[in-house]
Amino acid sequence: MGTVKVKDGTEIFYKDWGSKDAQPIVFHHGWPLSGDDWDNQMLFFLSEGYRVIAHDRRGHGRSSQSRTGHEMDTYAADVAEVAEALDLKKAVHIGHSTGGGEVVHYVARAKPGRVAKAVIAGAVPPVMLKSDKNPGGLPIDVFDGLRKALAANRAQFYIDVPTGPFYGFNRPDAKISQGLIDNWWRQGMMGAANAHYECIKAFSETDFTEDLTKIEVPVFVMHGTDDQIVPYQDAALLSVKLLKNGTLKTYDGYPHGMLSTHPEVLNPDILAFIKG
Repeated sequence: MGTVKVKDGTEIFYKDWGSKDAQPIVFHHGWPLSGDDWDNQMLFFLSEGYRVIAHDRRGHGRSSQSRTGHEMDTYAADVAEVAEALDLKKAVHIGHSTGGGEVVHYVARAKPGRVAKAVIAGAVPPVMLKSDKNPGGLPIDVFDGLRKALAANRAQFYIDVPTGPFYGFNRPDAKISQGLIDNWWRQGMMGAANAHYECIKAFSETDFTEDLTKIEVPVFVMHGTDDQIVPYQDAALLSVKLLKNGTLKTYDGYPHGMLSTHPEVLNPDILAFIKG
């Protein structure tokens, strides 16, 4: 574990496990979580011989609760500084949800040789917000509602999200894990309210269309068909069409938090993509 102090003085916390000679896999977490959301995947890929790295986005987890920089340009710049500090080469970058947007924004700008492949799961690109150009998106009222709930009672809101739509625990046949709910709340409450509030705009209004068209490396696009947070029809199905070298796999009935509810299915699929 360590921190990288980026150019504005913000300290980005990261975990770095495994041999430094092994191929690195970098994990990018969703909103409003931390690198801890990847514990299952980090242990799995560590056991497969990879170097595994997960950072906490600024204002999240154990990174600095910065006053500014809670938008995609700065998030991607922070990742670039971490990659530089750790001298990561031919890395695989894996992002979930907001982290998928961060991966796309970073990989489109990464220095040659830094990135070998990318994986985005339940990810927010191309753009979540409904507009004339994106008629299948979600209306601004949805995101205003998130901001209102966060500002009113963040602690309760961070119980309601994982208990309900995030993991699909609001479905009649759901196998509920109290541990996942509690861990979601724990991670969320570690971060800063201002960062989480401003990040809603970052993940909902950033248009990643141009980023997707610029990416040259292979990208694995994964999405659950019962994703109640980022509907797959307006995300994965559109993203894979914009990528030069994209592969799409949808998972029937899987929720937004499928990496935590179904790791025994998704981890081997990611491993096969990395090795393929």
